[in-house]
Amino acid sequence: MERIPLLRRLAEMILRVESDHPLRVAIDGVDASGKTILADQLAETMQDGKRQIIRSSVDDFHNPQYTRRKRGDLSPQGFYHDSFNYPALIEVLLTPLGPTGNRRYRTAVFDLQQEQPVEQPCKTAARDAILLIDGIFLLRPRLMPYWDLTIYLDVDFSHSMARGVQRDAAFYGSETEASRRYQQRYIPGQELYQQAAQPLDKADILIDNNDLEAPVFLRVPPYLQPGV
Repeated sequence: MERIPLLRRLAEMILRVESDHPLRVAIDGVDASGKTILADQLAETMQDGKRQIIRSSVDDFHNPQYTRRKRGDLSPQGFYHDSFNYPALIEVLLTPLGPTGNRRYRTAVFDLQQEQPVEQPCKTAARDAILLIDGIFLLRPRLMPYWDLTIYLDVDFSHSMARGVQRDAAFYGSETEASRRYQQRYIPGQELYQQAAQPLDKADILIDNNDLEAPVFLRVPPYLQPGV
């Protein structure tokens, strides 16, 4: 399927999900699988509607470096277990938008580039708002109770590593160093996640995103199928 029709169909599916509180949609996938691009484009596709779209990323809920790297700079276990501040994510974003929440939310607590906390004022979500949050490890057991709809982008490690190395080479100083980190930390960390959480099996909607210009639906729940 071409990308634009897929985005439109995905937007239609999301709008069909009934909820009496802001809809919390997780967009997961391995590193450099295209999560942020898809979430941004999906938000743009949905902006023409009457519902408030809230964009967030788990990247804005990182732990400080001393926590992220306490098991070692290249530790896959550290990558999977220590990267993100899940208590803060739950407290300031997911619970407020949930069925018992007050809809007063924040979309960030930490600036990764500056390595410092973010002081962000609370905003109030409309009752029928839609949260689109992208990020790795979102379908882990600890977070699953907080999602109303889950999307996973299935991308082979060969594709994700090629994209990631190209994207991150400048940050790490060279493609060689970026490649080393993917091989020793990021891909093994993702393998730990897939073994522990089985995100491809748990996702409501599964999309093959190996070809960015022609993503393909691999699984759509029956209640979101056309004509249902």
